[in-house]
Amino acid sequence: MGDAEQERGTRGPRVLVAGASIAGPALAHWLRRWGAEVTVVERASELRPGGQAVDARGVAREVIARMGLADTVRAACTDTAGAQIVDADGQVLETFRAEDDGGDGFIADIEILRGDLSRVLYDDTRDGVEYVFGDRIAELTQDADGVDVVFAGGDRRRFDLVVGADGLHSSLREMVFGPHDRFLHHLGHVLAFYSVPNEFGLDQWLLEHQDQESGRSALLRPIQDATRAMAMFYFPSADFDVDHRDVAAQKVLLRARMAGLGWLTPDILAHLDDTPDFYLDQVAQVVMDRWSSGRVGLLGDAAFSSSPMSGQGTGLALVGAYVLAGELAAAGWDPDKGFAGYEARMRSFVEANQEIGRLNARSRQVPGPDAEPSPDFTGDWFTELVGRAINGVELPDYAGTTVR
Repeated sequence: MGDAEQERGTRGPRVLVAGASIAGPALAHWLRRWGAEVTVVERASELRPGGQAVDARGVAREVIARMGLADTVRAACTDTAGAQIVDADGQVLETFRAEDDGGDGFIADIEILRGDLSRVLYDDTRDGVEYVFGDRIAELTQDADGVDVVFAGGDRRRFDLVVGADGLHSSLREMVFGPHDRFLHHLGHVLAFYSVPNEFGLDQWLLEHQDQESGRSALLRPIQDATRAMAMFYFPSADFDVDHRDVAAQKVLLRARMAGLGWLTPDILAHLDDTPDFYLDQVAQVVMDRWSSGRVGLLGDAAFSSSPMSGQGTGLALVGAYVLAGELAAAGWDPDKGFAGYEARMRSFVEANQEIGRLNARSRQVPGPDAEPSPDFTGDWFTELVGRAINGVELPDYAGTTVR
């Protein structure tokens, strides 16, 4: 046994996690439970509030329960009763209820703002995990025994393992695996969301207006703060060349593309310049042949974004965090065995969710001679696919890390 292995035998492995949204703190929870010393680095100066509502279905609910956070998460949920599709005059065309499909339907039983779930996970781990805000990984070099990291703030530290949970535009992925365009697959749509004053009388029901001819849609959804609501826009775009950090350019684009949509769109856009939490980005997936390289791995959107069109990005992050930490611990923190076990358990689950994301994106495309036929979601094949996407992964009991 080498010096590094002997040292790790007397302490838990030192693991650096990049990203403090959902996947990163969830992974920190499980790594700490299995004995690792965890540092989470986040380029933002603090946790980002707000964000779109995210869902936990099927096995993701079980992961939350195993974390001991079911009651805390439910207390922070949006309490959405359901969703209604409306026409330009606000007349209801279709209704979906939160209890449909056992809470795993269009509106999930557990629905929570991304920022609120991030806060729950941070509060759960902050006392046993080192969080470093306002910094990022600037350089990384790995060898057989560990990873040397240089932070943008100037610190130099060594870790046994490094995991990138830093989102769709992961800097760590680009650093270790290659350019973004090698892995990022644009699905032909752009998504924007931000909070607005609830001057629309919204009360527990999400409202969505879709314009089939243009492929655009506008949504309003309730949040826990009844004085405010969350607005969301979708619009088709064959390509996307606006920098994901250029907020001013994004707002110009959104105004131009949503002009003339009707319904409540003008009133929602009137709050574009005074909202505290604007976000716009392409609807995209990350598709990779492998999610690890040596002692560096990827998790969540950084590894396998299924896009908001799948409704399962958060579920993939939570389940992936459980499986990744458990497989690494069960393998005695051997990166080759641990990362291989993680990929073997997660790959089919990820692929099912990505397929749903692609199908939903296709269903929103603008009609025309070159458009693909819209998917038929009524067949048994789709029911089977949804089942795999919600529950299609085994959750071993890693307690004691004796599964291998």
